[in-house]
Amino acid sequence: MLHRFLPVCLGVWLVAVLVFHAQAAFSAPHLFPAPGATEVAPDAPLRLVFAAAPALVPTGRIQIHDAASRAVVETFTLGSPVSERTIGGVDHFQVYSVLGVDREVWLVPKTGTLAYGRSYYVTVSAGAFVTGDESFGGIDGPTAWRFTTRAAPPAPGAKRVIVAADGSGDFCTVQAALDYVPEGNTDPVTVFLRKGTYREIIFFTGKHAVTILGEDRRETVIAYPNNAKFNGYRGNPSGGPSPNPAGEPPRAGGSVNRRGLFLAHRVDDFTLANLTLWNTTPQGGSQAEALIVNGSASARAVIKDVNFRSFQDTIQLNGQVYVTGCYIEGDVDFMWGTGPAFFEHCTARSLRSSAYYTQVRNPAGQHGFVFVRCTFEGAPGVTENFISRIEPHRFPHSEVVLIDCTLGASVAAVGWQLQAPRDGATPGSTASLRFTEFNSRAPDGKPADVSQRLSVSRQLRLPADAELVANYTDPTFVLGRDWQPRRARIMER
Repeated sequence: MLHRFLPVCLGVWLVAVLVFHAQAAFSAPHLFPAPGATEVAPDAPLRLVFAAAPALVPTGRIQIHDAASRAVVETFTLGSPVSERTIGGVDHFQVYSVLGVDREVWLVPKTGTLAYGRSYYVTVSAGAFVTGDESFGGIDGPTAWRFTTRAAPPAPGAKRVIVAADGSGDFCTVQAALDYVPEGNTDPVTVFLRKGTYREIIFFTGKHAVTILGEDRRETVIAYPNNAKFNGYRGNPSGGPSPNPAGEPPRAGGSVNRRGLFLAHRVDDFTLANLTLWNTTPQGGSQAEALIVNGSASARAVIKDVNFRSFQDTIQLNGQVYVTGCYIEGDVDFMWGTGPAFFEHCTARSLRSSAYYTQVRNPAGQHGFVFVRCTFEGAPGVTENFISRIEPHRFPHSEVVLIDCTLGASVAAVGWQLQAPRDGATPGSTASLRFTEFNSRAPDGKPADVSQRLSVSRQLRLPADAELVANYTDPTFVLGRDWQPRRARIMER
């Protein structure tokens, strides 16, 4: 029997229940869309919610039929839960078309399988699911699980669209809402996410001035187990444009790293606020970003009041990004990228001892990651974490700056780490390296003990470094282009 993938807690949608052709001992599942439902968004995943976590039988089969013609429009085989999809116009994404999570089974139709203004019914083969010694009897016929999609999508040009996992919005998935935004868009548009859990990989590119706004920071959750082992297809980890000697615009997919949960690629004026991004890949499951931002030197991305959960490489930021009021947890290099990125009033929590908060790869002439009034802490018992590590021979201009930050017991006394070349080559110069602190404090408010810091790091002091401290406290100095992100306004929900 097929194992259930990466259990994650989520609420149960209450939907209507019909009597199925099932053994009496096997409780009929709740279904979404509900049997008989109308006004269903065509992007809706199908969900079966059981009384207890079921096992998926590999020979099990679920089919979606067009009600008018009775033709099968999509078949899900439980023994083949992984398929390849195009997401946001970019191909070669691996996804779970069948995903088991605790008591739920999610079925994700291909984009375009369901159309507006049509009726469909779903059949489930007998024995597709088992719990203990009990076997599900199946769902058969054109009436047991039948629903009708709404007549039309939202009118073009809407300034605000609603995504709701329970079907009460314009869309059921975040990706469908982003696909609705026209290519090359520059008019401000807000995608508002109601409370719920959205299990999907998200990618968009070339659509600017988009705000993703959650209804509730903790209860609006985008979650998926994406990682470099599952989606290792091509991709430049730093998101640089693919080579194109002829001078044409590079293909969006040519430089996309597909391993993240949420990928915002080459977009300007992107805002992400008031929700949780959770890459549910287990610890040790390879690089698994919750967020990848591949912007530009003038991207003006704002990340505000977001919880980021993963382990290795939790957030990757390439391009101009302002991050405020966020919670970021992970274990290895869980804040990384080329920047420039300015963090303010954020909390970084390490989940493993002797690991690394950051690895920053900014080039010469550009700032890296600057943290102002942030907290670096650890899970209970976690110690000896490095604020940052870098290989100077590869990234000699790496910049990580802490201003007025609180450092918990999880931070190692040496603070920083330089790594030697793996091939035994001559170590790189540290002359341009900027590992810098000012006024680091312990959680009790007392000055942090920085007496054992790595020798190439620097402690700024007043009054000698007053100008530099003031500059690093200013996001415009760090991010450049005269951008003042503290003035950015997020559209109300």
